[in-house]
Amino acid sequence: MPHNPALRLPLGSTALVKPLPRLKLQGFNNLTKALSFNIYDVCYAVSEEQRQRYIEYIDEAYNADRLTQILSDVAEIIGANILNIARQDYEPQGASVTILISEQPVIDKADARGVIPEAVVAHMDKSHITVHTYPETHPQHGIATFRADIDVATCGVISPLKALNYLIESLESDIVVMDYRVRGFTRDIKGKKHYIDHRINSIQEFLAKNIRSRYEMFDVNVYQENIFHTKAHLKDFDLDNYLFEEKAKNLSFKDRMKIEALLKREIEELFHGRNLVE
Repeated sequence: MPHNPALRLPLGSTALVKPLPRLKLQGFNNLTKALSFNIYDVCYAVSEEQRQRYIEYIDEAYNADRLTQILSDVAEIIGANILNIARQDYEPQGASVTILISEQPVIDKADARGVIPEAVVAHMDKSHITVHTYPETHPQHGIATFRADIDVATCGVISPLKALNYLIESLESDIVVMDYRVRGFTRDIKGKKHYIDHRINSIQEFLAKNIRSRYEMFDVNVYQENIFHTKAHLKDFDLDNYLFEEKAKNLSFKDRMKIEALLKREIEELFHGRNLVE
């Protein structure tokens, strides 16, 4: 396994992800696998009225009900069982959903009155899936952005990385910033501690080929700490894909160049996580 602090994989990489030999554990797998990432959708709305309608569109397209369905699908994809769902829409905009999950199914042993005996103890895996949305607009330049922060944390053998492709395809993803970390340890039957139970060199290994082909990607990984970081932005830029309720052909050449420059600057700043020098 390489130990460079930074790694750039070719987009066409077909690296195979091979699991480590199945461990014979002393008890429950206590490793915590946490996937956190931001997804950004960027657009340009010419007028103030269009910017407001963009916020309303995003707020409706990604309301708490829709996000609950997306996260419920994630639970199914990774093979988790849903224990509890909490969701909330906010004023003036935005939504949040939190789902508690477990690796093992919860067996209902209630009696005829629906009462669960005190002797029945449920094992909670301390796992969860959350999403928070942040639609916003630039006060002067017409730029509008939608950010979704997603966290998938699991214990045991289930892996949040299985849901990456679905999440990227389910949300309007111009920019994706992904972080994956394995924490804690689990013991085998001989008492030896294991700090990771699967092979990984890059988050890119878990992305579908068609997604890798659409995005420019860059890795910064700290292998000795089981920390993996990948940033991605769409390769192709078509102005029509970034205009809200407008077409590039209806704009003057000067306006098209101005808007394109503003959008590309916004994308670059979000991708690098810093403001460009004026």
